[in-house]
Amino acid sequence: MDQVNFGVFDWIDRGSEPVHRLYEERLRLLEAADEAGFFCYHLAEHHATALGMAPSPALFLAAAAQHTRHIRLGPLVYLLPLYDPLRLIEEVAMLDQLSGGRLELGVGRGVSPYELRNFGIDPENSRAMFDEVLAVLLAGLSQERLNFSGAHYHYADVPMELHALQQPYPPLWYPTHTPSSIEYAGRHGFNFVGLGPATAVREHTDAYRRAWQAHQHDAGRLNGHVKAPKIGILRLVVIAENDAAAEATARAAHQVWYRSITQLWHAHGDHSIDGLFNWESSVATKSLLYGTPERVRAEMQQLVEASGCNYVICSFAWGALSAQQSLRSLRSFATEVMPAFRPA
Repeated sequence: MDQVNFGVFDWIDRGSEPVHRLYEERLRLLEAADEAGFFCYHLAEHHATALGMAPSPALFLAAAAQHTRHIRLGPLVYLLPLYDPLRLIEEVAMLDQLSGGRLELGVGRGVSPYELRNFGIDPENSRAMFDEVLAVLLAGLSQERLNFSGAHYHYADVPMELHALQQPYPPLWYPTHTPSSIEYAGRHGFNFVGLGPATAVREHTDAYRRAWQAHQHDAGRLNGHVKAPKIGILRLVVIAENDAAAEATARAAHQVWYRSITQLWHAHGDHSIDGLFNWESSVATKSLLYGTPERVRAEMQQLVEASGCNYVICSFAWGALSAQQSLRSLRSFATEVMPAFRPA
C-alpha cells in the first residue's frame, strides 16, 4: 500500500467542560499529536454555535504553535467573506512566522448561510466575495505593494511590510463536495478534502486528479508551488478496549456533537442537514469509525482503498468525549493503526 499521511481535525465543540479548560485540554491533545507524528492539526471556524469554541482560529493556532514543534497547523477553513483582506494578510503572515513556517492555509466561503447572515453577508454574494478576498490575500502575501480593484474591495499601493515565512505563501487547502468546486481545486492544485461516503469521495478524488493532471503545467496555478498535494477525507474516530465499549462511547459523544452541528440550522427550523450527520447516517457511511484498534485499522484500510485518498484527517475530540477518551483514541491510533500505512 502506498504511504498514507494522517492529520487531526477539530471543531473545539463545547462539551461539559468550562471553555478555558477545554482550550487547555486541546493543547495537551495537540502536544500528543505532535509527538505521535501526525502531519497537521486542522481547525474549523464557526460562529454563534456550540460547534465552534474557536471562532478566531488564528488565536488558538498561535497558542498551538507555542506548544508544538513539528506538527503543521492551519484553519480548515478561514471563512473568507467574513474577513477584511488586508487584516487577513497580516494575520496569515504572523501565524506562519510564529509557527516557524508550519501554516497550512485552508480557505472557503462558509457552509452555513446562517453564520454568514449573522455578519450581514448575503450567502448569494459569498462566492464573489470569496474570489476577491482570496485574490487580495495571495497578492498581498506575494508582492511588496498591494493594488487591487474589485466589486467589493479596493486597495491602492499599500505597502506589504510583513510576509509569510513560506514563499510565495503557505500551502492552500480547499474542502468541497460540489463538482464545479472539485474541478477548481484540481485545476489550481489545492490540497483537497472530501466529505461523505468513500464511494462518493472516490468520484471526487478521480475528478480532482483528472483536473490536476490536465492543468499541472498551467501558468498561474494558485497552489502550483505544492508539487504533491494531499487528497484527503475526514472521519470521526473512537478507539476502546472492545467494540461494545467503543460504540457506547461514540453514541454518547455523538448525541452532543449532533446537537452542536445542527444547532443553528434547527434554530431556523431547517432540518435539511439532519440526514448527513445523524447516528444512522454516520455509521452507515462510516463517517464515524469506532472499535478496537484492529477493527479501526481494517476499516481505515478499506476507506483508503475505496476513496482513493492519500490523506485521512481524524477527529478524536468531539461531542461529549472526555480529554482522557480523546487522548486514548489518538495514542492508540498512532501506535496501532498508523504504522500499517507506512511503506515497508
